[in-house]
Amino acid sequence: MSRSPSEKAKTPEHFSNLKITKPTTDSAGFAAIKSALNHVSKYMNTNDAIKLSGKINQKGGFDCPGCAWPDPDDERSSLGEYCENGIKAIAEEAQNKTIGADFFARHSVEELAIWTDFEIGKSGRLAEPMFLAEGATHYQPISWEDAFKKVGEHLNALANPDEAVFYTSGRTTNEAAFLYQLFVREFGTSNLPDCSNMCHEASGKALSETLGIGKGSVTLEDLYKTEVIMVIGQNPGTNHPRMLTALEKCKKNGGKIIAINPLEEAGLIKFTNPQNPLKLLTGGTELTDVHVPITINGDVPFVKALLLKLLEKEESEGNIFDKPFIETYTHGFDAFISDLKTYNFEECLKASGVSKDVFDAVFELILNNDKIICCWAMGLTQHENAVDNIRELVNLLLLKGSIGKEGAGTCPVRGHSNVQGDRTVGIWESAPKAFLDKIEVKYGFKPTAKHGYSVIDAIKAMYEKKAKVFFGLGGNFISAVPDTEYSAEAMANCNLTVHVSTKLNRSHLVTGKEALILPCLGRTEIDYQKTGVQIQSVENSMGIVSSTKGVLQPCSKDLLSEVAVVCGIAQATLGKHSKVNWEKYKDDYNLVRNDIAEIVAGFEDYNIRIKQPAGFYLPNGARIRTFETSSGKANFSINKLPQWKLNEGELMMMTIRSHDQFNTTIYGLNDRYRGIFNDRRIIFMNRDDMAERGLKEQSIVNIKSEFDGVIRTANNFKVVGYNIPKGCCATYFPETNVLVPLDSFAHTAKTPASKSVKITVEKV
Repeated sequence: MSRSPSEKAKTPEHFSNLKITKPTTDSAGFAAIKSALNHVSKYMNTNDAIKLSGKINQKGGFDCPGCAWPDPDDERSSLGEYCENGIKAIAEEAQNKTIGADFFARHSVEELAIWTDFEIGKSGRLAEPMFLAEGATHYQPISWEDAFKKVGEHLNALANPDEAVFYTSGRTTNEAAFLYQLFVREFGTSNLPDCSNMCHEASGKALSETLGIGKGSVTLEDLYKTEVIMVIGQNPGTNHPRMLTALEKCKKNGGKIIAINPLEEAGLIKFTNPQNPLKLLTGGTELTDVHVPITINGDVPFVKALLLKLLEKEESEGNIFDKPFIETYTHGFDAFISDLKTYNFEECLKASGVSKDVFDAVFELILNNDKIICCWAMGLTQHENAVDNIRELVNLLLLKGSIGKEGAGTCPVRGHSNVQGDRTVGIWESAPKAFLDKIEVKYGFKPTAKHGYSVIDAIKAMYEKKAKVFFGLGGNFISAVPDTEYSAEAMANCNLTVHVSTKLNRSHLVTGKEALILPCLGRTEIDYQKTGVQIQSVENSMGIVSSTKGVLQPCSKDLLSEVAVVCGIAQATLGKHSKVNWEKYKDDYNLVRNDIAEIVAGFEDYNIRIKQPAGFYLPNGARIRTFETSSGKANFSINKLPQWKLNEGELMMMTIRSHDQFNTTIYGLNDRYRGIFNDRRIIFMNRDDMAERGLKEQSIVNIKSEFDGVIRTANNFKVVGYNIPKGCCATYFPETNVLVPLDSFAHTAKTPASKSVKITVEKV
């Protein structure tokens, strides 16, 4: 029986053998070493593992394909500059088996679609280009030449270039990303949605508006030297484990850490540094000084409560605000204060869900310190009021003068390893005019100034058949986006879907009428071109550009680099009419960097500076108190309290990652820190909420969300009692992406509101 696109897009609804233990209060340590070794021994060749472990995140080595946490500027750890989840990422990419024609001949698309995401990802590295013909049940091999020709024919058959969508994953290097956007713009569209649209777009919007740059303002050294770090809506122990080392150094230097999150995460309770033998033997470092168990989307009310108390102290005692900084460097202070006075402290605190005792502990730290860093991730950016969340944090930092000085500032912690770099070099559906003008001068064609589709817009365009070709440079689009059923139908409406990938994922199984899988080199592999072995480059969360160079032989002779794939597609599509010499770029990536240096500010002498062992910093105005905003200063902003209310029986759900997961990649079925083993169809609930609904541990429930009259369902989830604020619950993604409405997204940023979904549960 044939399954619909929406059925193929959903994760299987069966259970494994769920085991529940008490959540741990210690992170990393021997357990992390054991987990890393298990992944290496199970999925990698021993010699490959040894080669990679000595080069990952090292100077002159390759950049981890996992998160974007920065490497130290000075010496890197001789024991290994990586974490447990970094090793999992490497084991995923450098798998010891490959899949090609034989595998796809044995397994139909229908069969593969009923596999779990874990099983799909662990099937092996893609070894050759594959094509799914219209009406076919199995992918079949296709030559690179024919694959490029197929893409070119489909693109050139479109009535308008805007009928194509070109998605980018944050794994893509600067060189490949620059050429990709160059091709897309010469083709004639700005339809360049990317994974930023689903994660930190709200950060970029808020920070650009208030501080003049859509990136964080701190360096790694600032984290070591700060007095207070606020970690908000972020779980570094799982998502950015190397950040724990920076937090450990902060604590060693006398700093304090405030963790604001509905869940108390193990990584922020205690950290046992696995690279420190003494710590392994004697015990780890207590990290969090105050845990704030905030209600989901209670961030603006909580920060506004802090602001109100600071204002009260300023008016009664003085010298609380950094007035010299405010007068010299900021704009909009008076309007901000006038608006702040319209709010009531008790109402804000109640809306945050935080007790007065916990609030007072946080307030004392903010009141008595001026070097404050705010770190955040998806817990702030995936709400309808996400931009307000971040702007309110900026207001707090501005009052304290905690911008543009040592040990203070903003720290949005990016997810995928080069998501920030891709945006820097032009992956942007609404690129600024100055950037487009430089492209016109350099290449002799005029890019369209029309804003293209973001991810949300692209899905709607495909659903409405306004977009007919989808091209994905990396990523697992269908598992990353919200509203799974709608998005799957949108993909199925395309004439052609193309994915450039290292491994099989669910997006390859939810296809247009025709589909291509184009296998590329991984970050770990040597990139051979006509002019020799190539290096590439990436930008981390703190604006450092560094080189990356693979060390393993390619796992298949039929792989191409992402640069070569982009150049091949461009040549097949644009042909002799192109004003760009794609062949020369494919042969020598130095030439790509020369052009980036001409077009993108901060990349001057790119090919010289990229040879610096630790890389180089890009300009950052907020870091030096030069604010490139409309006012020429840092802007205070006015933000409202979020307006939402739970109806009787409703819970507010947030989607989260397990510890065996990075983005949509599932490394395993365990969530060790939270005490969950062997399963992922879990809903974490407050025990009082369970009792009110007659639910017990491992009760099976169906989950429903309703938005604008549309009901969405996710069936067969096991209930796990957990220490989460009443009225709140948490589930893993992508299993519950089906519940996230496409039209519920951040104002002005369009990041999906995956962290605030109203749901009800129904016992099965």
